[in-house]
Amino acid sequence: MTTDALDTNRPTLTGHFIELRPLEGTHQDALLEASADDELWNMKVTVVPGPDTVDGYIATALAGRETEAVMPFVIVRRESGQVLGSTRFWKIDRINRKLEIGHTWLRASAQRTGVNTEAKYLLLAHAFNVMSAVRVQFTTDELNETSRAAILRIGAKQEGIVRHERIMPDGRKRNSVRFSIIDTEWPAVKESLEQMMVR
Repeated sequence: MTTDALDTNRPTLTGHFIELRPLEGTHQDALLEASADDELWNMKVTVVPGPDTVDGYIATALAGRETEAVMPFVIVRRESGQVLGSTRFWKIDRINRKLEIGHTWLRASAQRTGVNTEAKYLLLAHAFNVMSAVRVQFTTDELNETSRAAILRIGAKQEGIVRHERIMPDGRKRNSVRFSIIDTEWPAVKESLEQMMVR
């Protein structure tokens, strides 16, 4: 993994097969092309930008970056330059050295391919090794069994369910499941992720 740290709030994280690049307004068309793969914007358990929401999605992410509370990325396949989806650090608390990894989605054809594992590895390595995080958390919809299994698979510990944690676009009051990895757990999680990526 390499990190372009010229701008500490806009790093590029480079792995073997993917690169996490800072999200920009110019990524609008590429994000829409990725989310159109199986019309992911129709999903009820996560928020994926669609034709009617992509402008607000990008604007919110970039506004968060200006406050240094958010670090949004596009996920890019290195070999082709194709945008596969998006992810971000958010709820960044530099005083308490904690943050959340979330808003992660991948085009349908990139799911279950190892892309998510490498993306999480790059993010976690940057959080713990560069940002000196003591805690990285994840939050997902109680109904999103696939996401819950994926978070457990990378080595996070489930902490509990936060009731009515947010209101979804369709008005549903979402219960969210909270997970975390703390700094003392990172070496074992790192080793496990590296083993997954070489299989």
